[in-house]
Amino acid sequence: MTAAPPRARSTVSTAPAAPAAGAEALSLAGIDKAFDGKPALKAAGFIARFGQIHALLGENGAGKSTLMTVATGLYAPDRGRVAVAGVPVPGFDPDIAAGLGIAMVHQHFKLVKPFTVAENLRLACAKALAGLSRAEIARRIAEAGAEAGLDLDPEARVADLSVAEMQRVEIVKALITRARILILDEPTAVLADVEAASLLATLRRLADEGRAIVLISHKLHEIAAVADRVTVMRAGETVAADLPADGLGPAELARLMVGEPGPAIAPAPARPGQVRLYVNDLAGRRDDGAPMLHGVQLAVHGGEIYGLAGVGGNGQTELAEMIAGLRRADAGQVVIDGHAFDRQHPAARRQAGLRIVPADRFAAALAADLPVALNLALTGLRRGRFLLDRKALADRARKLIAVHGVAGATPWTTARLLSGGNAQKLVLARELGDPATAVVLAHSPTRGLDVRAAQAVRASLVRARDAGAAVLLISDDLDEILALADRIGVINRGRIVGELPGAADRTAIGALMVGDQGGTAHG
Repeated sequence: MTAAPPRARSTVSTAPAAPAAGAEALSLAGIDKAFDGKPALKAAGFIARFGQIHALLGENGAGKSTLMTVATGLYAPDRGRVAVAGVPVPGFDPDIAAGLGIAMVHQHFKLVKPFTVAENLRLACAKALAGLSRAEIARRIAEAGAEAGLDLDPEARVADLSVAEMQRVEIVKALITRARILILDEPTAVLADVEAASLLATLRRLADEGRAIVLISHKLHEIAAVADRVTVMRAGETVAADLPADGLGPAELARLMVGEPGPAIAPAPARPGQVRLYVNDLAGRRDDGAPMLHGVQLAVHGGEIYGLAGVGGNGQTELAEMIAGLRRADAGQVVIDGHAFDRQHPAARRQAGLRIVPADRFAAALAADLPVALNLALTGLRRGRFLLDRKALADRARKLIAVHGVAGATPWTTARLLSGGNAQKLVLARELGDPATAVVLAHSPTRGLDVRAAQAVRASLVRARDAGAAVLLISDDLDEILALADRIGVINRGRIVGELPGAADRTAIGALMVGDQGGTAHG
């Protein structure tokens, strides 16, 4: 067993030598934590061991991320015990946690968007990169990225990166610190299959080399494939602790998480009508001026879901922003129900019937510090002076909360207090609760959501399709594309390189996603 860690912050420097595989790495016992008097954790417990991958499961709002935030010292528990390598650590805080070799890759990124990748890592990993030149920092980034199978450009500005590329920065940030206890919150939520497989193989290798890996994920097939142990939380409590993962398949893991989950979405056959969204020869650039989209052309009919698959960073974000009118195109048009747009007209596009479910719900869809009722009303407000009828707002909010099952919400609940799944339901309630909806642009709509919440979101998209909307689903999750899409397009290096039927072979889609664009396939 290692010596007791020093208590004084100033003396914490490097992590002690790693104990043998199977030795206790991180232990939390009897952890209570409340926010504004509302309990988030109730006598929660967890244990992770060196040389193992330990999966932490639960629905959105179950307390998983809160418990792991306690484990990194960012939240102080109201009650309970934290131990590292078997030694209790009183006065636990982020500096002590980092000094003891604990790092966390958060689901919601901790990045400074105007900074480059290298500047973000210099800021976040000050001790690990102290005294290094710009070239040496770039080399360390390349080494850590290669270790995880994730390519990064050190000089790229974070604001120009896709969501998937930002996730790569967060993972590399943790690896640069050479953490011995690595906590990852939904690390594959925005990665395509090939990227996710590579990352999971890396986590397996890191565990086999002696690290303790804590993996929070709602992708149950990943847990079944790589985890050694499993702990399950519900409503802030640990309900199944330190189970062996052997023999626990996705169905049993889902049952442990939520009881018997609802049936998987099995949409009825599509009944396509007229084209409601037409992207005509769209070309455009990233924020740094580099060309990104090259003559993108696709058509989505009313009454169908068109799934756009691709490895993150191949132009999905730029395409979504150009369709929404948030990014200027160099050439081409976006046509919504016969209305052509070739410049930035977000309000006009919305008036034409475009509704958007963005990749980052809190950054791009919700005003986190405003109440639910005002978030539901935001898109109906017009410029100028106006008065709000609080009773009418509350009545409408109660109706939409009930229809869309936004758990834990009242009209005047602050939006940031909602779990990820319920925040996404709030976005869907606003965007899809309008009979004028012609086109739905949904970008990674179930990112980071649990089984039940993801099913609810997917059911909402199917209902929009069945009501006659054209749904463009952009997702890095190939399982989601295959579950919902009536037709599938594949984007690679800013071009549509293939178009296939919804029942297409997974291998064929994957080959187009990572291929060299030697040809174009059509279904």
